[in-house]
Parts: sequence; C-alpha cells; structure tokens
Amino acid sequence: MGGRHAATGAIIVAVTARAVDGKATEAALRAIADAFGVRRAAVTLVTGATSRDKVVDIDGEAAELSGRRAELLGG
Repeated sequence: MGGRHAATGAIIVAVTARAVDGKATEAALRAIADAFGVRRAAVTLVTGATSRDKVVDIDGEAAELSGRRAELLGG
C-alpha cells in the first residue's frame, strides 16, 4: 500500500506493472487482497477499469475489513 490520499482519505496502491492489457489493475487488486488478508477472488473492481482511480468491493467480515483499513491508514 502506498499511503493515504490527503484530500479523500482513500488508500493509495502503487504497483510496478504496466498499464497494458489490465496488468496494472490486476496487480492493484492482488495488492489489495494481500493487504486485507483475503483471497484475490474476494476483491471486485466496481469502477475504474481504465482509470488511475479505482473503486473496489472487498467481500469479508465488515468489522475485520474496517479494522484492517484503519491499520493501513495508520489509525
């Protein structure tokens, strides 16, 4: 995870994969799954397939995911 966006509070994910044929998006989704301790299949891209900004849905226990998000954001 690359940090927190100051204006929105969004989690920043930085990947080295090139944005070709969805490789960067897939790398970002895998990084999110790893960071939240879930299977890759639990992370779904909601919007942003061709954008730098993405919205994802993570399937899992809400309290656990919320706690992990707070940890990732330093809180």
